[in-house]
Amino acid sequence: MERRQFLRNTALTAGALALLGRKSFAAMLADPAYQFKPLRNNVGMFAESGGTIAWLVNKDGIVVVDAEFPDPAKHLIAELQKQSSQPFQWLINTHHHGDHTGGNISFKGIVKNVAAHANSLANQKAVAEKNNKVDQQLYPDTTFTDKWKIKVGDEHISAHYFGTGHTNGDAMIHFENANIVHMGDLVFNRMYPFVDNSAGASVKHWPVVLEKAAKQFDKDTMFVFGHAADPQKVIGNMDDVKAMQNFMEKLEAYVADGVKSGKSLDDLNKATSIPGVNDWQGTGIQRGIQSAYEELTKS
Repeated sequence: MERRQFLRNTALTAGALALLGRKSFAAMLADPAYQFKPLRNNVGMFAESGGTIAWLVNKDGIVVVDAEFPDPAKHLIAELQKQSSQPFQWLINTHHHGDHTGGNISFKGIVKNVAAHANSLANQKAVAEKNNKVDQQLYPDTTFTDKWKIKVGDEHISAHYFGTGHTNGDAMIHFENANIVHMGDLVFNRMYPFVDNSAGASVKHWPVVLEKAAKQFDKDTMFVFGHAADPQKVIGNMDDVKAMQNFMEKLEAYVADGVKSGKSLDDLNKATSIPGVNDWQGTGIQRGIQSAYEELTKS
């Protein structure tokens, strides 16, 4: 339940009003149910439901990375239009999943161009066709493979693809002057990840991708993560990226050792944590175990 709805449903009693007072109660109702805040050098973040969004506003236009779902995307668009009357130049998708591209449709007729990795576009089309949701898509009109770069105002924006990870089409989007990178779902910060084998994911190669990211970026880079166990920690640093790399390495090792010793998937799924990792939490540990098992036992 969204915070605003919760407040409306539970705080309308005389006792609650007496405790809160009219002024503070009104302020809480006015508090939006999403995060929208600047980070540095005209780049900021937005989060409501789905994968975290990064945005840029400068004198030459607006750039958005990822789009969550249609309604959150509309909220973001409204907030950005309060900041600037400049045009929306680019919408860039880190990968195809619906909580990152479902909101693309809200940018139809607003944004000039949509970009993504070529595999991300192929995956988005395949999923939309399978689910009969082609009419709900705004597909990328620009695709790239390993590297891609644009300039908007005084900001250079580059995309990096280091191979299969969460899917086979995950791109990292770097606002170079701000030194902020949107990692998409290549980092679930302290949260058990979803590994999409149906879209070419690889538990084995995912940590390789993150190792390449650690070499590409630096200790001063600020990272935007697709998801986090703590919603306030979708913004992080290189230590968080390396922690995710460690988690993926330990996940693969746990499943590989189990397969080697003859354990079944049911045996492996009894784990409540991954050996050697003590700071990942939440539900969904079995998702990664199953994906790793399927990959490592594939003939």
